[in-house]
Amino acid sequence: MIPYGLQTIEDDDVQAVVDVLKSNRLTQGSNVDQFEADLASYAGTKYAAVLSNGTTALHATYFAFGLKSGDEIITTPLTFAATSNAALWQGAKPVFVDIGEDGNIDWRLIEAKITDKTKIIAPVDYMGRPACISEIMVLAKKFNLKVLEDACQALGAFVDGKPAGSQSDAAVFSFHPVKTITTGEGGAVITNDPEIYRLVKQFSTHGLTKTGLQNESLGGWYMEMQFLGQNYRLTDMQCALGISQLKKVDRFVAQRQVLVKRYNEAFAVCPDLILPPADTKEISSAWHLYVVRLAGKLVNKRAEFFAFLHEQGIAAQVHHIPVYFHPYYRDLGYKPGLCPRAEAWYESCLSLPLYPTLSVEDQDKVIEAVLTFLRIQQ
Repeated sequence: MIPYGLQTIEDDDVQAVVDVLKSNRLTQGSNVDQFEADLASYAGTKYAAVLSNGTTALHATYFAFGLKSGDEIITTPLTFAATSNAALWQGAKPVFVDIGEDGNIDWRLIEAKITDKTKIIAPVDYMGRPACISEIMVLAKKFNLKVLEDACQALGAFVDGKPAGSQSDAAVFSFHPVKTITTGEGGAVITNDPEIYRLVKQFSTHGLTKTGLQNESLGGWYMEMQFLGQNYRLTDMQCALGISQLKKVDRFVAQRQVLVKRYNEAFAVCPDLILPPADTKEISSAWHLYVVRLAGKLVNKRAEFFAFLHEQGIAAQVHHIPVYFHPYYRDLGYKPGLCPRAEAWYESCLSLPLYPTLSVEDQDKVIEAVLTFLRIQQ
């Protein structure tokens, strides 16, 4: 079965992990510090904090921004549920705004959803394509809001010549195996704000600190738990893998771009397939996903298309179920119809295999299967 996404692990990645396993420090060691420094340098920010996954990175950042019960965040429904789930953990209410033509939140619709309870705008860089962050930052400044960019899919993307996430108040990445780089599981927060960085780091290790003490220190061993935190730490083994993988981000994205070009050329003559938005002078996607949408004669054929590809040994996937479609959110009172364009996108979309090591032979198999299905539907 050809998967829709897959990690790329090379010999030097393996050796980096083995070296740590043979050392005396498996966690809270120098590899954590090095990975954070390297990531901040790549991302174009002053600080980076690595955590156990993208979800915990979101949670820690919502906490650091002071999100609390009764507050609201504004986000998109076309995302993995973690973007809004992490706000729920802080007692806040997610407010969903519909998408634009590129699949990202439509910044022009955000202002109408801002209330006196709104604290954070949380755009998502869907498919690895950065949202309209400049416009969103202007809105946030106008209403004194914070912007937490969910860039979990967008490491290696650029907008206006700057790395994805670097223009927001804070942004998060994911290092899940299907993302640009992997640490097995893992995530990170990037920011230029020293206080946000401090709070994220402290929250991710139980709320403990040895600096800025509220009580008098009783010795070098002394530490304080100043608030209720979590254990969201990333191990040195994972960070060693991350250090090695981070050196390859641009190569991995370039390999994805080559595959995207082949898909685009193969499907250019298919009027019933809507291809993903192309890169522009201003926006360069990390191409986490290659999402096609069905149109014309293929409308309402998504289930058949999905099943056909799986029968051919191709594990196509759907990204994403609108968050408020999930039963848990229905129980909270959210109803279908909130974001018609996001719902229409979901009903027609399908993600085709895309990862750096996807071979020409396997990609040709995917292309031929797609074209065969289209011919059957004529």
